[in-house]
Amino acid sequence: MMDLPCVQWQDHVAHKWSGLDPEIKETFLSLHEIDDVFKCALSLANQQDLDAIQSISAGLSVKKDAEEAARCREKGNSCFKTRDYKAAALHYSQGICFAPQSSEQLSLCYANRSAALYHLQQYQECLYDIDRALNTGYPTHLSHKLQDRRSLCLNHLPVSAKTKNDQLHHVSNDDQCSKSLTISSSEAFRFGICPQVSVGCSKEKGCHLVALQRITAGDVILSDRPFSWVLIPGVEKVKGKSGHGPDIQREIVFGAEHKRCHWCLAETLCAVPCKGCSFSRYCSASCQREAWEEHHHWECPLGSELAAMGVMAQLALRVTLKAGIENIHRARQTIRDEQKKSDQYNPYMTVFHLLQHTEHQSISLRHLCAFTVATLYLKLSKAGPLPTSWKLSDASSITSQSSDGPKKKGGDSEWSSELWVVGSAVLRHMLQLRCNAQAVVTLQDTVSENSRVRSVEEIRVATAMFPTLSLLNHSCRPNTSLVFSTGTADDPGGSQESVGFNRRLPGEGRQDRGVTVTVRAARDITAGEEILHCYGPNSNRMGTEERRRLLQEQYYFLCECEACSGQEEEMRESSRNESGLLCTKCKGALKKNKGSGFSCSLLPCGHQISSSDVNHKLQEFRVALEKAVALMEKENPVEALHLLKKISSQSGLLLRDTHPLQGELADATARAYASLGDWKNAATHLEQSAAAISSQYGKDSLELGQQLFKLVQVHFNGGARGPALSVIPKVRRMLSLHCGPHCPELQELNALEECLQRSTF
Repeated sequence: MMDLPCVQWQDHVAHKWSGLDPEIKETFLSLHEIDDVFKCALSLANQQDLDAIQSISAGLSVKKDAEEAARCREKGNSCFKTRDYKAAALHYSQGICFAPQSSEQLSLCYANRSAALYHLQQYQECLYDIDRALNTGYPTHLSHKLQDRRSLCLNHLPVSAKTKNDQLHHVSNDDQCSKSLTISSSEAFRFGICPQVSVGCSKEKGCHLVALQRITAGDVILSDRPFSWVLIPGVEKVKGKSGHGPDIQREIVFGAEHKRCHWCLAETLCAVPCKGCSFSRYCSASCQREAWEEHHHWECPLGSELAAMGVMAQLALRVTLKAGIENIHRARQTIRDEQKKSDQYNPYMTVFHLLQHTEHQSISLRHLCAFTVATLYLKLSKAGPLPTSWKLSDASSITSQSSDGPKKKGGDSEWSSELWVVGSAVLRHMLQLRCNAQAVVTLQDTVSENSRVRSVEEIRVATAMFPTLSLLNHSCRPNTSLVFSTGTADDPGGSQESVGFNRRLPGEGRQDRGVTVTVRAARDITAGEEILHCYGPNSNRMGTEERRRLLQEQYYFLCECEACSGQEEEMRESSRNESGLLCTKCKGALKKNKGSGFSCSLLPCGHQISSSDVNHKLQEFRVALEKAVALMEKENPVEALHLLKKISSQSGLLLRDTHPLQGELADATARAYASLGDWKNAATHLEQSAAAISSQYGKDSLELGQQLFKLVQVHFNGGARGPALSVIPKVRRMLSLHCGPHCPELQELNALEECLQRSTF
């Protein structure tokens, strides 16, 4: 992950620190206020540091490049020849992003992408790309190909769409975001906190949420939009088709930055490029404009330097740029308790006053963040004039407190000494992110698109700061569940916000943010009970000692939640120690010793095994499992199944059926049987995997619901009407509980149920 700056920049900052005069180091160490820390770092930053970040980021260039665009187009052509049209479209999109506006490659890539979209049956998008190709200088002698393709597309479209296309003709669908949010009209509020919950505040818990009355499992507690967010490059993979010949590329991998809109995070094969850089791309011109107005007109010139500084610095900068200078000054002058009472609550106030725990963070991290922000501030001051919205009409009254700021070292004359508060705000937010950033996660398919059984995994696609979500305290056994949505939707005029934590900043558009989070009750919550969210360490996944250590390291508190402090947890710990491993001699349960290693819980046996031996065996099983999965990726399920049977016969000697690794082995075996069309055996092994997941995550968990959803698909494909219909109600209950009644998985489940009820097989 590139959350922190790249290693080369970290080394540069560490080297600079080691070369500082001892007195300067002592001064820096004595500083506790964010303003003072930033001022000190800014006084040390110079042109050599600007040169260093430019040199370090040279390999991350985001400049337009016609030759690179041509190479991307050739890769797309290779995929097109093997009929891997999705991978081809993504390569052509990459070429479009690299192609300069005046380059012939731009029109050629648009034209080629239109061909891929046609074969993907995305006919309207194909028509838009045809227009783009013709409008960007597509060779006249080849234009007949595009006209023929236009005719083919129109034949596939309904009459109404044809009429619309004739009216627009040369106007693309750039202004329509590629994905819309679906939110039930029956929900009383759109964004904010539900009426059954109030905001409390105490010295021990800080600001937090408390239930005013009973909340039923599955009810929406809050919906929140992030104040700002940053897409994380390189964490999402899109695999192309695998081939069998020596000249066929077996795996083509794309990151999230290639297939998701950099504004609303919606997936798209029809990227609209930034005109200034090759990196940023969007699903529509409207998303492109919003990103440009809010932050990208600053980020685009910085380009690769900002990438080298990492996600934390970039997100901190975006928060500051969106807030603007007036909001920053108001936040500096406002006490949070007073702000909560205001009818005109500003979400930036919540973000600004989040704790940054400066006193707990290491000296090296503080110096790295401070010096990175100071260098970024110098880069910004040289990038261009201030935006109009930042030129205060009454600067003297609102900035009198900041007249002692450091003098700027060159750059645009409008960057007066008072604007050091901007750099201080960026540093504040960068330090806050360690404890207050929220990972935006989504589900990604782990099998090929032509698979008849869907398999998904949770991946992180962005990092965000949510004003309202930040009010939730942690529990290792939370009473809530989170679901993220991407895309945009128009804000209906009649929407209602129950609590004003998410009201827009002045001047903010009428379109909803591209990312949303919905928090639901994972179980019934009684009146007076605190609303709690898990920050990562969960009692279903790890023991108390490990959870507490992780929470102390990242969030600087010793967890005292019911899972960490109650007798029930001690019983769970004992159960966990005894239920996962088997004695290889008598098949009794192995119990973890207080020191190290394991011993059989049956006194007559007393067999012992070292921790290293257990870990070695587990590693052997996992390596073999990964090899079997790789074989299935290469469309060799027979060999994969043979290997999985061999692993299972060995793992069964050491692991109980409910051990997580046994669940993974059963799931992979089910996938192999499904690939061979043996639906009965696939269902049997999915049931075994579901039992292990239930033991690990709980009988009402989302993980179990997703696994049982796969079981429904297997039963459906195998013609097992009765078993499929018997599982569907369980899946519906779990998915509704965690994802709401309108999630895509439930829509697919309802379609399967309707088909099963009509059929007799």
